Amino acid sequence: MGASVTFIQSLLHQSPEIALFLALAGGYWIGKFQFGKFQLGGVAGSLLVAVLISQIGVTIDNGVKAVLFALFIYAVGFESGPQFFRSLGRQSIREIIMAAVLAITGLVTVIVLSRLFGLDKGLAAGIAAGGLTQSAIIGTAGAAIGKLGLAAEEAQRLQANVAIGYAVTYIFGSFGAIIVCVNILEWFMGRSIRDDAIKAEAEILAGASVYGTGEQPALPMLVGRLFSVDKAAGRTISELEGPGPAATISIERVKRDGKLIGNDPGLKLEAGDIVLVVGRRDAVVSAAPMLGGELQSSEGMDVIVVTRDVVISNRDFVGHTVADVREKTSPELKHGIFVIEVKRGGQKLTLAKDTLIAAGDVVTLYGTTDDVARVAKRVGTTIVPSDKTDFVYHGLGLVFGLLVGLIVVRLGSIPLTLGSGGGALLSGLFFGWLRTRNMAIGNMPTGASTLLRDLGLAGFVAVVGLQSGQQAVTTIAEHGLSIFLIGVVVTILPLLVTMAVGRYVLRYDNVAVFAGALSGSRSANPAFGEILDKAGNSVPTVPFAITYALANVFLTLLGPLVVAFA
Repeated sequence: MGASVTFIQSLLHQSPEIALFLALAGGYWIGKFQFGKFQLGGVAGSLLVAVLISQIGVTIDNGVKAVLFALFIYAVGFESGPQFFRSLGRQSIREIIMAAVLAITGLVTVIVLSRLFGLDKGLAAGIAAGGLTQSAIIGTAGAAIGKLGLAAEEAQRLQANVAIGYAVTYIFGSFGAIIVCVNILEWFMGRSIRDDAIKAEAEILAGASVYGTGEQPALPMLVGRLFSVDKAAGRTISELEGPGPAATISIERVKRDGKLIGNDPGLKLEAGDIVLVVGRRDAVVSAAPMLGGELQSSEGMDVIVVTRDVVISNRDFVGHTVADVREKTSPELKHGIFVIEVKRGGQKLTLAKDTLIAAGDVVTLYGTTDDVARVAKRVGTTIVPSDKTDFVYHGLGLVFGLLVGLIVVRLGSIPLTLGSGGGALLSGLFFGWLRTRNMAIGNMPTGASTLLRDLGLAGFVAVVGLQSGQQAVTTIAEHGLSIFLIGVVVTILPLLVTMAVGRYVLRYDNVAVFAGALSGSRSANPAFGEILDKAGNSVPTVPFAITYALANVFLTLLGPLVVAFA
């Protein structure tokens, strides 16, 4: 047995990345199991497995943790940048209150427990840092202890106790936040994060249906049908495509006597002609009676259609209402083109007659390749679909964020900084918003973004477990369970109080939005990752981003306050 352990230790010493990926694989496997309505999830599972592996003894560089977390938080910010900046303002007051309530209840909880159990200032500050998973408290508390005027040996003892309290409580600080923000919150609200995330996304998309991977409507909005001309004989293509019930159809192909012929607007159809009609489903169904019988197929009559996003920049459209654009656009330009939607800053516009088109709006066009290319050239710049990530853009985005994270602002003697995580989040938000101003740059496919989020967060959590797990278990064995159990209360109680305030005072109703705000107010990144996984979209990100930024400041300030009052 001893030889086996020695071999594994040697193996992990030579290649510690094996431990990281083993924690991810084992964690996501464990995370799939359900116990009633409770499911641990891959992030929490990775943390637990990493703690177990850490008992063998694994050394992983801090740089790995920093890189993984920066990738995760930047990708989260990039996806939600446009919506985040739209959400700033008076509507953000709830998030500000949430972050303040959690910081205050966290401070009160630590002070009360430290006095009840006779903890010294060092242990109290360490428990605050670990139980609230805010590592910056270690620094601010240590600095505050150094200014108490104590003997050097006593100051060093208290500062060492900060590290002990942190090591014992940090693991459950991460794990407990997942339980509260995901499982307990869903039970408390009586609804699932996923259901409310879908509901919120549908509202953001102005009522448009939201489909998952591999899903599509059984009744598509745009259809193509074949008809054998009967009643429409003698009528021109332009007459059939013009005003009336067939106003939103396009005759794309005509076959006569077994041969394809041109489909010029002035072409008169003859009985027996076969026509391919493309258009909105309701218009095609309305036009069917005046065309003739429908056919299942006809050789050579199929065409390939595409959907393309185009950034509007032409002054013929910018600054004009929808009614003006429809009236002034020539039939030749409109032929064969269907506008699916127009978005501004990632949000779908309601296309009323008086809706004003602005520069940078993105219109989604549907039609044949040639028709779409013709119209796109006139309208603006086509956003070319690509599975390639713009690493120039995102590399600069990460550099910018990490540089912002290095900035330190002092509030008296207390250093305040966003750190690499906060800087990367703000940079992701900004660069995500910036892309909406120029969609030709900054491409990041959904799959790439998802990989960065999932691997970044789960990897970060696994590294935390590998680095801290052995020390935490050893410290618990030496000092007993009391510090650990006090840390459990510090982790759980402020979250529960803030949850109650959010529900009954701030009136949060959407579980996905509520979960994002709650996890951010505790700067609980692992919990947020699990929330994102359950939501299946970016709905929780905006409230998280606001409360997370505030929590980095509020919770950092707790260090000197705990030292002063504990």
